[in-house]
Amino acid sequence: MAVVMVAGLLGLLGCASEQGAAGAERTDVAAGTPTAASPSAPAPPTPAPPTPASPTPATPPSESPRPSPVPVTGPDQLLVTMEVTGGFAGVQNEVALRGDGTVHTTDKGERAVRRTSAAQFTELRTLLGDPALDDVSDFTKNMQAADLFQYTLRFGGRTVRTDLSAEEPALDRLVHALSAWLPK
Repeated sequence: MAVVMVAGLLGLLGCASEQGAAGAERTDVAAGTPTAASPSAPAPPTPAPPTPASPTPATPPSESPRPSPVPVTGPDQLLVTMEVTGGFAGVQNEVALRGDGTVHTTDKGERAVRRTSAAQFTELRTLLGDPALDDVSDFTKNMQAADLFQYTLRFGGRTVRTDLSAEEPALDRLVHALSAWLPK
């Protein structure tokens, strides 16, 4: 009789395991929903609980590093000067940014001093700190063109002369930002 009980028990277990493999529903532990099992495909893995997002870098590794503002050593520090000359009308303007956040301009001999906001000062210093400026040639001019404005910039121990005819985005951004301070 014991043999009959064991054989009967094994028969029941065999039927239960076949039913479980062939048609029983399983429950997705993560979602708590039933999913149909397939005899040939293993059960889908239980997804891991979401992990807190790790901080992403500010710039992708393939891009150049983000510029940071140039340091200020004192209020009298001359961060940058830009002289604009030429053009059909014979323009001669100058703009200078100092360490105290003031912008000094000269237009046809008339001088003016204006103060930048904290955000403007940081923006100008960040433009000056752009690593792409290190790759800008000290002299970029279209010798075939006439009546173009000539820009002479002095910053970080260098002098750069350009007429903006070359594609130099970092230099163009700096020139345009400084030009906004010139009298119209």
